Amino acid sequence: MTQNFAGAPEVQTLLDRLSGQDQAAGDARLKAIVRRIVGDLFVTIDEFAITDDEFWAALNYASAGAAEYGLWAAGLGVEHYLDLRADAADADAGVTGGTPRTIEGPLYVAGAPESEGFARLDDGADDGKGDILIMHGQVRDRDGTPVKGAKVEVWHANTLGNYSWFDQSQSAFNLRRSIITDSDGRYAFRSIVPVGYACPPGGSTEGILKGIGRHGNRPAHIHFFVSSEGHRHLTTQINIDGDPYLHDDFAYATRDELIPPVNHVRNSNLGTKYGVEGPFAEIEFDFVLHPAARESEEDASSRLRVAA
Repeated sequence: MTQNFAGAPEVQTLLDRLSGQDQAAGDARLKAIVRRIVGDLFVTIDEFAITDDEFWAALNYASAGAAEYGLWAAGLGVEHYLDLRADAADADAGVTGGTPRTIEGPLYVAGAPESEGFARLDDGADDGKGDILIMHGQVRDRDGTPVKGAKVEVWHANTLGNYSWFDQSQSAFNLRRSIITDSDGRYAFRSIVPVGYACPPGGSTEGILKGIGRHGNRPAHIHFFVSSEGHRHLTTQINIDGDPYLHDDFAYATRDELIPPVNHVRNSNLGTKYGVEGPFAEIEFDFVLHPAARESEEDASSRLRVAA
């Protein structure tokens, strides 16, 4: 067999036919994308002399692991690559400032309870197991004007590293809320300090990562969607400073601008205001939104999400 069988004329003809290049019907852009993806797969099979058994073993593994495709996208860096590419597009367009984007991950659940200005995220089940957290801040536009009525959606793991809805032992929407900012663009919530966690043990993501010599750990973090009419939808998350995996996140989500200081407070007016007596952790973090260049930028991406 020749060294470059994937480049043989009969293979190129096959690629044209399988991608619909010889048909008038169909979308030209989709045809080109399919041809490139399958063609690159053919080249990979050729270059590494992949056997039939290896190919079908990989396809079987992918089929069995479909439930974790969202984690595959994170762990194999695809989701982070999309962020890097969006950052580069902003730089080319001269768009600067604003709160940095970072990955969403696969654990968002739509429909969390909504409140004005403040919310308590936790249901109290982890009382005494983790530090109480009060996080607060302001949503502003790029010119510094407070954004009244912005929606701050927040979700994070519990003290065992598990998320409600996916973890049926937790109450519905535990550690998930939507907060509408007040007239000064301010939001606040009471919760518990989350912990880091690993991808599901024995799952397909862990299997891939072990196969290439990588771990599947994430540092402690809190996810956010921040949205408002006329502004670009922001998908981001903050990390909890001091976590051992802070700069070794298997999902590549850590950004230095998204590591706010954690202040350990014994007693304060802030604690009294939100019903906390005694020590707690405080995080202050402001979100800065870009103006939307078009209406579609006001919405989150079209990825498939859970709706409870």
